[in-house]
Amino acid sequence: PALISGLTITVIALIGYSAIAGAIGGGGLGDLAIRYGYQRFETTMMLAILVLLVVLVAIVQLIGDFSARRLTRR
Repeated sequence: PALISGLTITVIALIGYSAIAGAIGGGGLGDLAIRYGYQRFETTMMLAILVLLVVLVAIVQLIGDFSARRLTRR
C-alpha cells in the first residue's frame, strides 16, 4: 500500500510539473492555458483547462486511494 500511495503522489506531481513545463514552453495543457487563456484573454479556455487538470488529479487520487485501501485489507 505504501508503494501505491507513493506512486499516486508521484503521478500527481508529474501532472503538475508537466503543466508548469507547458507554461514555459514545453507544450501540453500548460501551454494551452497560457497561449489561449492568458495571452488571448479567453478566460473560459483557461478555466476549462484548470477544471480539466483538477479533475485529472482527482481521478488519479481516487484510483490511488482505492488501490491502496484494497491492498491494505488483504
